[in-house]
Amino acid sequence: MRKVKKLIGMVLGLSLMMLVGCSGQGTAKADIPTELTLSVAASLTDCMATLEEAFKEQYPNITLKMNFGASGALQQQIEQGAPVDLFISAGTKQVNALEEAGLLEAGTNENLLRNRLVLITPQNGEILTFKGLGEGTFSKLAVGEFESVPVGQYTKEVLDTLEIYDEVEEKLVFAKDVREVLSWVESGNADAGVVYETDAMISDKVVISDVADESWHKPVMYAMGIIKDTTHLEETKLFTEFLGTEEAREIFASYGFTPAEKAE
Repeated sequence: MRKVKKLIGMVLGLSLMMLVGCSGQGTAKADIPTELTLSVAASLTDCMATLEEAFKEQYPNITLKMNFGASGALQQQIEQGAPVDLFISAGTKQVNALEEAGLLEAGTNENLLRNRLVLITPQNGEILTFKGLGEGTFSKLAVGEFESVPVGQYTKEVLDTLEIYDEVEEKLVFAKDVREVLSWVESGNADAGVVYETDAMISDKVVISDVADESWHKPVMYAMGIIKDTTHLEETKLFTEFLGTEEAREIFASYGFTPAEKAE
């Protein structure tokens, strides 16, 4: 009987040691310096810098490595095996494609933000409207690539809805992302351009000439998803959860973005 009690005591003691050990490992993991790689739509460049600072205050051991670019190009990089933890796209199409290909962690495809599509011109330039583009005397209209850049896809929808694509086709100059559209208009290399409202807001070299009616195109919806091959799932989820906090919402709002669920 004594041997049985002794054996039970040893088993319980060993179990307790294992439990404490596992608990200690979980705590230690949070203290291990970790670098997350994020592929993010170019239109979020400025906003993400502020979000990174705020996140770092809460999680000083987690570093964010940002890769900004056109959402379509970022999608292709991930499909080709680029080591990425989180993808934030300026459109739902790209994130949905990764999910359909089985490249996202289950249940992490989420709508994040809304934006608006605007027509910009240089300061002191000719004021144009979307409906008037077909009759304008301007020479160059900067737009995002129709196939790979979400802002370009939304722009094409507007031109088709207003039935003015044929009239402006020869004036179109295609940019690799929305920030390139902005820079061309700022420099005067284009007479006008179509960008997101948030991009126009950060520049003092352009003016918003017109705002696209949302019935002319699909909603400008930003989406995100955690890549299935991530080796930092726990830490990546900490960041996506942070993006839903009130602090993050206020930062998004300061740059002109609207939380997805608040937009009608």
